[in-house]
Amino acid sequence: MCASDINSPTLPVFGIDRHRLVTDGAGVTTLVGAYGCPLQCRYCLNPHAWNPETLKKCTFMTPEMLYEQIKIDELYFLATGGGVTFGGGESLLHADFIRAFRQVCGPDWKLTAETSLNVPQSSLQKVLGVLDAFIVDIKDLNPSIYQTYTGKTIDAVMENLHLLEKSCLQKQVLVRVPSIPEHNTEEDVSSSVTILKDMGFTQIDIFPYIIRKR
Repeated sequence: MCASDINSPTLPVFGIDRHRLVTDGAGVTTLVGAYGCPLQCRYCLNPHAWNPETLKKCTFMTPEMLYEQIKIDELYFLATGGGVTFGGGESLLHADFIRAFRQVCGPDWKLTAETSLNVPQSSLQKVLGVLDAFIVDIKDLNPSIYQTYTGKTIDAVMENLHLLEKSCLQKQVLVRVPSIPEHNTEEDVSSSVTILKDMGFTQIDIFPYIIRKR
């Protein structure tokens, strides 16, 4: 390990998926899945991201280690305007790592976070000016529906949406608003979209959750 690694934050990585298109931001992207999530969503698509058994299998990487792993695709990133998307789980639980990774990879790669925004505002503040884009899975902006579905209150989400609004970063945010079976209605989805548009968010993706039997 080189000297610059000693004090670097580490990321518990459970997966690195290369050469992705469309779903995780502009251009060719590499999705880095990291362990940890504050929510317990009823229809969680990545339950392994908060399953303690997953943590035992994670590779703990410093920013330098992750850079060495994925720099092979730099030409794809630069040619297409792509880069690295941090997912999970909840990517902004690892805000210190993301800040440190930017220092290692430099300014040319596009860095994106997939997030629920249900994190302390201090975590979001750390990555403002570091990340190029946010993909926000909003669930539903009705507080009662949100808490029933996720097991958490919506307070932090609203505070962080307002911070993005005050920072004039709406154009850097794609908000995903799902229709969730047995949890929200078309009217609920429409209400969430109206709230978001009133805050200046214009990139809004409305889609149905397809529940797979396990």
